[in-house]
Amino acid sequence: MKKFALLTRCRQGQERRRATAVVEFAVVLPLLMTMLLGIIEFGYVFMVRQTLQHAAREGCRVAILQTTVNPYTLVTDRITDAMSPTGLSTYSVTMTHATAGTPVETVALTVPYDDVSLVGGYFGFSGGTLKGSCTMRKEGT
Repeated sequence: MKKFALLTRCRQGQERRRATAVVEFAVVLPLLMTMLLGIIEFGYVFMVRQTLQHAAREGCRVAILQTTVNPYTLVTDRITDAMSPTGLSTYSVTMTHATAGTPVETVALTVPYDDVSLVGGYFGFSGGTLKGSCTMRKEGT
C-alpha cells in the first residue's frame, strides 16, 4: 500500500511539473515568435535596401557611358534586371542628367515600405520609403 501511495504521489508531481512547463511555454511563445518575425522582417528589408543600392549603382554605370545610343532606356532595363530577384515591381526611378555645369549622372530608386514589409505595420513601421541612390561623373566631360 505504501508503495502504491508513493508512486501515485510521484506521478502527480510529474503531471504538475508538465503542466507548469506548458504554462511557461504558452507565456514565452508570443515573445519568441515576435522576436523571430522581427529578425525575418529586418533581414528582408535589409536585403531589399541593398538591392535598391545595387540597382541604382548598375543603372548609373550605364548612364555615364558615352558610347550608348539610348542610355536611359538601357538604364531602366539594367535596373529592372537588378531588381528582378526581389520580386518588387513598385519601385520608382528618378534620374538627374548631366549638364555642362554639373557633369554628373544621378540615379535614385525608392520603394514604399508597405510594399516591402512582410508583416504589415505589426512592428510600428509604416508609411516610409526605402531609398537607394548613386551619383557618378559622366565620361568625357
